[in-house]
Amino acid sequence: MGPRRTADEVLFAPRPAGERQAFTRTDPWRALRILGEFVEGFDSLSDVDTAVAIFGSARMTPDHPWYAKAVETARRFGEANFAVITGGGPGIMEAANRGATEASTLSIGLNIELPHEQHSNPYVTREIDFRYFFVRKTMFIKYSRGFLFFPGGYGTLDELFEALTLIQTDRIKDFPVVLMGREYWRGLVQWLTNTVAAERMISPDDARLFHVTDDPEQAVRVVVESVGRQMREERGKK
Repeated sequence: MGPRRTADEVLFAPRPAGERQAFTRTDPWRALRILGEFVEGFDSLSDVDTAVAIFGSARMTPDHPWYAKAVETARRFGEANFAVITGGGPGIMEAANRGATEASTLSIGLNIELPHEQHSNPYVTREIDFRYFFVRKTMFIKYSRGFLFFPGGYGTLDELFEALTLIQTDRIKDFPVVLMGREYWRGLVQWLTNTVAAERMISPDDARLFHVTDDPEQAVRVVVESVGRQMREERGKK
C-alpha cells in the first residue's frame, strides 16, 4: 500500500474531462472544510499577540550544531516574552519548540498532514493540525511578528519566498526576516544580488529585505527592535 492521499493532493487533482458531477458533489463541500480550518486556526491563536515563527530542516538531528543554536535562539525569544511558532515537526522545529519550553513561553506547533504521517514533537504545548498548506501558511504570517530561517530545504525556502513576496508587494509591513547561517545562505544571497537583482528581476532594495547572521543574540535583537518600533508607531496613531 502506498502513502495515503493528502487533502491538498485531492484538492489539486485534475478532474476527468466532462465530469461535472464530481465538481458539484465534492469541491463546494471541500470549501466548507477549508473555511473550517481557517476558523479553527483563528480561534486557537486569537490570544497570540507577540510571537516569532522559526523554520528549518526537519532532518536536523539533535547532535547537529544548528539544533543547539535553534534551541538557544528560541529560548532567548521566550525570555523576551515572545511565543514561538513552528511547523510542529522534528529537527529545527523540535529544537525551537524545545527552547520555547525551556523559557516557559507558549510553544506552538502548526502541524500539517503529509503522505507519511508527521507527529508533533514533544515540546509543543499548543498544537493545531492542518490539511491544507495555504491555510497553515496564513496562520504563520498572521500570528508572527517576524520569521527566522535556519538551514532547510524546499519547505523552508517556500516559507522564505512567501514572506519576501508579501513584504515586496506591501501586503505585510515592518516584518523582519532573519536567515541564520551565513555560510549556508551565502550562495542564495549572492544569486539574488548578482543575478536576480543585476538582471533587474527585482530591485536592489529587494535583495536587502532580510538579515543574515550566525548569532542567536543578534537574530533576536533584530526582531525585538523591529517589534518595539511597530508598537511605538501603533501607540502614536491612537
